[in-house]
Amino acid sequence: MTTPRPFFDQQVSVLEDRGVDCTVVGVPGEHRGDSGRTPLDYARFYPRILAELRSDDYDLVHANYGLVAPFALAQPTRPVVLTLWGTDLMADREWLRAISRFGARHASAAVVPSPVMARELETDHELIPFGVDTELFRPIPRERARERVGWQTDGERKIALFPYDRSRSVKDFSRAKRLVERADAEIELRTVSGVDHTEIPYYMNASDVLLVTSKRESGPMVVKEAAACNLPIVSTDVGFVSDTIEHLSNCVVSDDDEELAAGLAATLEDGSPSDGRERIDGLSLDAMGNRLVTLYEGLLGTRESNETAVSRRGVSRGV
Repeated sequence: MTTPRPFFDQQVSVLEDRGVDCTVVGVPGEHRGDSGRTPLDYARFYPRILAELRSDDYDLVHANYGLVAPFALAQPTRPVVLTLWGTDLMADREWLRAISRFGARHASAAVVPSPVMARELETDHELIPFGVDTELFRPIPRERARERVGWQTDGERKIALFPYDRSRSVKDFSRAKRLVERADAEIELRTVSGVDHTEIPYYMNASDVLLVTSKRESGPMVVKEAAACNLPIVSTDVGFVSDTIEHLSNCVVSDDDEELAAGLAATLEDGSPSDGRERIDGLSLDAMGNRLVTLYEGLLGTRESNETAVSRRGVSRGV
């Protein structure tokens, strides 16, 4: 895999809960904002993968992200599962999209987490959404949440939460600022990034609305997580946002700035929570884990009972 993500950590956790022994090997270096890893980082990654796979302990390689697919496919002895994350298959760089499609064609099985990605991939694939942890992402009293994150307001201004690193150009923080300035409401735009994932529900519940202005997305998971908190959402029409929130109360999706600004003001004036928790279509973490294990078993030709099969050592390998 490239950079750890909460949904990937959750994937490993639910697999291990099912007796799958997972070893995770990440690409060296760091990814910050719009700055990616260097070719040297990937050159250092290849010998690490080959050295790890000299062991006979592994039954299967599970590559996460299109850019690492060639490294997983370079070893021909084990089945390869490739999960695409969206910023690979739907990147604005053609070479990255091409590598991702190449990996999906040559992997033993390809997985995409959202219908919008499924429409972009002609190769046979499995649609297995990343699960939403509804025990973590849940409604929390606003005052308690604000005390937890240390936020205070003057009582009049509402808080719009921009849930990304503002330096990531694809998330379009400048557009979020314009919408807040244009909306007919007293709004304070606050951002959150780089905090522990377990703290994000407190930031969501401390806010009055989630504001997403991304130029493109394969998800985003943050929308389903906010819906699980019953937080109102105003978002551009990217990824699976329309499918997730178009029928939810006090939520707005549009690509028009005037409609987004008006929707932001109307949502805050209404002041009611959404009904997202009751209606989100997010797959549970347990269901995601069960479907991945079933996929592994099919590739390995497993015929034992499910209880025996998932106890195999090294069925899943994070690349």
